[in-house]
Amino acid sequence: MEGDDLVAAGADLEPGTLLEAYRLGLFPMGLGPDGHGTIGWWSPDPRGVIPAGALKVRPSLRKVLARFEVTVDTAFPDVVAACADPSREGRWITPAVEAAYLRLHELGWAHSVEVRQEGDLVGGLYGVSIGGLFAGESMFHTVRDASKVALVGLVRRFHADGDPRRIIDVQWATGHLRRLGAQEWPRAMYLERLAAALEAPQVDLAGVVPAPPPSSTE
Repeated sequence: MEGDDLVAAGADLEPGTLLEAYRLGLFPMGLGPDGHGTIGWWSPDPRGVIPAGALKVRPSLRKVLARFEVTVDTAFPDVVAACADPSREGRWITPAVEAAYLRLHELGWAHSVEVRQEGDLVGGLYGVSIGGLFAGESMFHTVRDASKVALVGLVRRFHADGDPRRIIDVQWATGHLRRLGAQEWPRAMYLERLAAALEAPQVDLAGVVPAPPPSSTE
């Protein structure tokens, strides 16, 4: 129903189930405390999205980018474990969810962006890449701005070819994400654009080395 973010419940977290869900515009999150219990399938209305060309890098953030090293798929289990930290407020990543995405990573569908400072992992994010869709699942940071740096690193790589069909799904557009350029799309618009995005070629995120943009926004 329009305006209802939760659209289904049940099923499993097998790779085929997850990939089909993303193709339909859904993502999983458990309905019980801390994400346990029955799996809910969510399709937010409106949906948080970062389309091609929407990223905003403020001068203050631009100044700190050089302090960090950004890599892809070098520490996927560590990134997911950090996102699943039991001490985090609003935690929803259960051991079953963690195992499901580790399996997707092994199959080549799930990817992580790592942010390091002096060799230490201080931030990152992970999600699922299907054609021109990157479905972001979670991010973390232990040093200020590290999660923002991870998102900038993802956007620059995922949108490096300039294909306007590509979209990065951030689920819900929080104030933090809106400041980085996230938009809110009605569900119908998201699903229409998703169909086009899925036709775009797959991106080798680990092989993309983006050049820094020349201005304060990109």
